[in-house]
Amino acid sequence: MRPLVCEIRLNYLRENYLYLKKVHGNKLLAVVKANAYGHGAVQCAQALHDIADGFAVAFVQEAIELRENGITKPIVLLEGALETTEYAEIDKYDLWTVVHNQTQLENLLAYNWQKPATVWLKMDSGMHRVGFFPHNFAAAYTALSQSNKVANIVKMTHFACADEDETGMTEMQIEAFDLACEGLDGEESIANSAAMLRFPETHRDWGRAGLALYGIDPMSKFETEYAIKPVMRLSSKIFSERVLQPHEPIGYGASFYTKRSTRVGVVACGYADGYPRCTPSDTPVAINGARSRVIGRVSMDMMTVDLHDNHFKIGDEVELFGDVVNINELASAAGTITYEILCNMKRAKRIYVK
Repeated sequence: MRPLVCEIRLNYLRENYLYLKKVHGNKLLAVVKANAYGHGAVQCAQALHDIADGFAVAFVQEAIELRENGITKPIVLLEGALETTEYAEIDKYDLWTVVHNQTQLENLLAYNWQKPATVWLKMDSGMHRVGFFPHNFAAAYTALSQSNKVANIVKMTHFACADEDETGMTEMQIEAFDLACEGLDGEESIANSAAMLRFPETHRDWGRAGLALYGIDPMSKFETEYAIKPVMRLSSKIFSERVLQPHEPIGYGASFYTKRSTRVGVVACGYADGYPRCTPSDTPVAINGARSRVIGRVSMDMMTVDLHDNHFKIGDEVELFGDVVNINELASAAGTITYEILCNMKRAKRIYVK
């Protein structure tokens, strides 16, 4: 059996949720969209079900999958209804839907609800992707609140730069949101993972824990200051090795040449498994817990690493990311983001640790 293993530590997931809920201080949604950022939406939601206040997904099909697998807690659709026919499913499965434009607003009010809906009304406070502009927000709120089809409205926005070095953008978005919401009753939700950890003033009625829930520092730090643990660990094994003399090339494109006599280990993992092809030589890996490095170009099904320690041998475990190698290190080296790596994980054998 191919030794590539993607280990999902559900015990860490639970610990991360409880920590983030304590940081936030109020109700907390566990964001499990995109198959829980590659971790398995059903398995993660089931593991959190007894402690989570609710869940968030991107669209209705993701929510239905959770409902059909026993998830009864509130589920928020972050993209809202993408077609008018989806309101029947939102009603049937008792989902909470985001409304972020006039078309969604009108379609929601035109639907014959079996019971009044819970709506998360989204403001565009500066990200300029979706949401009502601040000067239109009160009118949208009034249209919903005066309707007999809406039971509850949660006011929300999303930050563009909460995970970036200080730019002042987050403070400006908070101010824009608060000014536009003056006099509007109801709960609020503005904190994503980064804002939750960095901006206490964003701790409103509902937080939304995404990347940090999975134990990854949203500020892309290699060593986080927060009490979160990486839920996903990707590992494989060395299945072949050879010794190359100085000035010998390795792999496609001969992109790496040895500088000394080098023992090279071949690892069962490649870009078809989701490990980034653009990962350069010198990117860290850990062999039996000791840090080593990638040498040569990542292939479709395999990659090569430096067996600089003579104790390393065929059959030894290689951690691609997890406990020793922070996934932020890999993302930085590959010129991408952790979200993309997580969501691209495939072919590896999944092991869920409870």
